[in-house]
Amino acid sequence: MIPSGDVEGTQLNSFGLEELSPEECLSLLSTAPIGRIVFTDNALPAVQPVNFHLDGHSIVIRTSIGSKLAIATRHAVVAFEVDQFDPELRTGWSVTTVGRARAVTDLEEINRLMALPLTAWAPGSRDHYIVVDAEQVSGRRIIDGHGSDGPVAVVWSR
Repeated sequence: MIPSGDVEGTQLNSFGLEELSPEECLSLLSTAPIGRIVFTDNALPAVQPVNFHLDGHSIVIRTSIGSKLAIATRHAVVAFEVDQFDPELRTGWSVTTVGRARAVTDLEEINRLMALPLTAWAPGSRDHYIVVDAEQVSGRRIIDGHGSDGPVAVVWSR
């Protein structure tokens, strides 16, 4: 296991994972086409993959107004996660944000969001916008998936 501390200019945690700055997290978040929104549905955790657009510090999602996602996320605290991995090199990163989701009802804001490069992948009408303002942002990167004793198992704990 890689010890925590500064290795080659990178701050590693006790699990040997690089801790990412909020700025780097947002930069990585902006490169991902798909993320996972985590919300509560009937008092149980639910995860749904969605395409999205990062608008400053806000995650913008298009959905249909009567969808489970639209109903469950009204004024709710949600998590949003994106990641990218290279199985051959055993490297990758994961970014998680937490914030309050809100339905966009202001016509001026809807018109501004409609101009964003966000086209829903799912079929059907997707004229309802959900915005998640990222209040907490954290991320980890595994730089070297091969420890001195061979491959390592990575736990993405917070």
